[in-house]
Amino acid sequence: MSQGLIRFITAGSVDDGKSTLIGRMLFDSKAVLADQLLAVSKTKYARVTSSDAAIDLALLTDGLEAEREQGITIDVAYRYFATAKRKFIVADAPGHEQYTRNLVTGASQSDVAVILIDATRVDLTTSPPTLLDQTKRHSAIVKLLGIRHLIFAINKMDLIGFDEVVFRQIETAILDLKETLSLGETQLIPMSALLGDNVVRGSDQMPWYSGPTFIEYLENLDIYQDAYLTGLRLPVQYVARQDGSANEDFRGYLGRIESGKIQKGQTIQVLPSGHEAKVIEIHVGNDHANNISENGSEQAVAGQVVTICLDRDVDVSRGDMIVAKANSGSVEVSQPHLAKNIIADICWLDQDALSLARKYILRHTTNQVFTKIKSIETVLDVKTLSNGSQTNQMKMNDIGKVQLTLQKPIVTDTFNQNPLTGSFVLIDESTNHTVAAGMIREILV
Repeated sequence: MSQGLIRFITAGSVDDGKSTLIGRMLFDSKAVLADQLLAVSKTKYARVTSSDAAIDLALLTDGLEAEREQGITIDVAYRYFATAKRKFIVADAPGHEQYTRNLVTGASQSDVAVILIDATRVDLTTSPPTLLDQTKRHSAIVKLLGIRHLIFAINKMDLIGFDEVVFRQIETAILDLKETLSLGETQLIPMSALLGDNVVRGSDQMPWYSGPTFIEYLENLDIYQDAYLTGLRLPVQYVARQDGSANEDFRGYLGRIESGKIQKGQTIQVLPSGHEAKVIEIHVGNDHANNISENGSEQAVAGQVVTICLDRDVDVSRGDMIVAKANSGSVEVSQPHLAKNIIADICWLDQDALSLARKYILRHTTNQVFTKIKSIETVLDVKTLSNGSQTNQMKMNDIGKVQLTLQKPIVTDTFNQNPLTGSFVLIDESTNHTVAAGMIREILV
């Protein structure tokens, strides 16, 4: 368990084998209970016909009746399991274009993206070979969401006789896609999710492949080198004026540390007001309410939920951002931006098209403000992976670059500086539907 927790999501087109891969991984890792296997083996919806596979492993993740009946994944399914080296949370995302928004939801919380490619559905008659549109779309979304580690799992190698020549042809298509989208670290793994080749165990059928199996790669992947270097970011979620004790003067500020760390005795700034104060108490989780530590902790780090107390009363409200004081001599002195006009990449998730005439709610960390989309700069052409001409419309599943004008400034980083404080969602004020997920690319003055 020394490697820590890793979150990954499977993506790709319909029938590329995403659910089967996860089922095989759970089965071979002995993370499936006997009664689950018995129930799956007796299901009337099994689609497996191969004599080499006794049960339909995809049904271990397709939990909805509609999913089992139609043979497709509709909603994101989360599964938890562990090996001797690491704990995992895996999200099985739908492959159908209609459910692209479900993919965005799952991918936004993932450290690694796994894009499956059905080796039998790649057009090898072109140069380079042509991948499915949904494979390209999901790769573009992974790039958009800033996921730094990407695995291309070339699945169903058993159906092409484990042919190395075909794998190398598909590899050229993936390398071309990587260059076109400027993808980060990528790993190609040929496999048969149905039969288990190169999933948990190596494959005798592919002696020409000398790389790691799927689970070996994940077990040894270092995701902590991606720690954000932007310094302390603590969005305030709640201001508590009583802690349940006799201390009537208690005033604590609650929130989750998105990046950096906070230490007892440290001087902080509250943005956007700029007020300064010194941290006198730090309580992680609910240790203060449970009287675990009278004086709290000496420090807290990114990912922890904290309550902090300051040496003086300052004007702090939900949506404010607590950061390290600039020029304080600490290494954590980088400051976020105060932004009212931004350029952002968005993935449009709603059935109703984007309207430049409508007002939306932009929800960013614990803050929300009204915003209007001033213009649509470009919309990605999924077939060619090129930005199209300027347009006034974005429809469901479109990915594009837009300019937004906010009713009041927000305290933010760009997405490249800090994905957690550089991202947002848009909400339709009339329907309360989440209509878009966005990544802040540029802050305009």
